[in-house]
Amino acid sequence: MPSGTTTHQLQPDTWVDAHADYLYNYAVSRVSDSEIAHDLVQETFLAGLGSAKNFKGTASERTWLVAILKRKVIDHYRKINSKKGKAEVRMHYSSQEDSEGNWLEERAADPLSTKEHGVLENEELGQAIQECIAKLPAKQAKVFTLKTIEGQSTEDVCNELGINPSNLWVLIHRARTSLMACLDKNWFGE
Repeated sequence: MPSGTTTHQLQPDTWVDAHADYLYNYAVSRVSDSEIAHDLVQETFLAGLGSAKNFKGTASERTWLVAILKRKVIDHYRKINSKKGKAEVRMHYSSQEDSEGNWLEERAADPLSTKEHGVLENEELGQAIQECIAKLPAKQAKVFTLKTIEGQSTEDVCNELGINPSNLWVLIHRARTSLMACLDKNWFGE
C-alpha cells in the first residue's frame, strides 16, 4: 500500500449505530419497501460479518458495506424477476399432458443445485444452526426465530414481544453476530 494511504479497520460492534440508518435510507430509496429495506440491511451486516476476512482496508467501512448492500439490492431484483419468469413459464405452458406446474423446472435440472449432493450436510448445518440458536439469550433467540425463520413482519414481532422496531433491529443484529461466531467455531471451523 502506498505511503500516506489510510488503512481502515472493521468494527462490526458499531455497525448498527454507525451505519444502519444510512444503509436503510439507501436501501429504501432503491426498493421502495420499508420491510424489504430492513431485511436487505440485515443481510448486508450478516454478509459483512461472513466476509470480514476479505476486507482489505482500502475503502471505508461504510463504503464497503454499501458495496455489499448494492449486491443485495441487485440480488433482490434478480429474485423478483426470476419469480416473474417462472410465472410466465406457467402462464405460457401449453400442456400436452395432464400435468401442471413449472415445465422448465420439471425438465431441466439446476446444475448449481446442492440438493442432491448435500442433503446430509444440510441436515447437519440445520442442526448446528438450531444448537447455536439455543445458546442465544432467550429474547434474541425469540426475535431471531420469529422474524428470520418464521418470516413474521416487524410489526407483528414488535407487538408480540412488546418492543419497538429499533430494539428488534438491535436484537436481530446481535443474534446474527452471535450465530455467525457460533457457526464459525462449531461448523465452518471444522
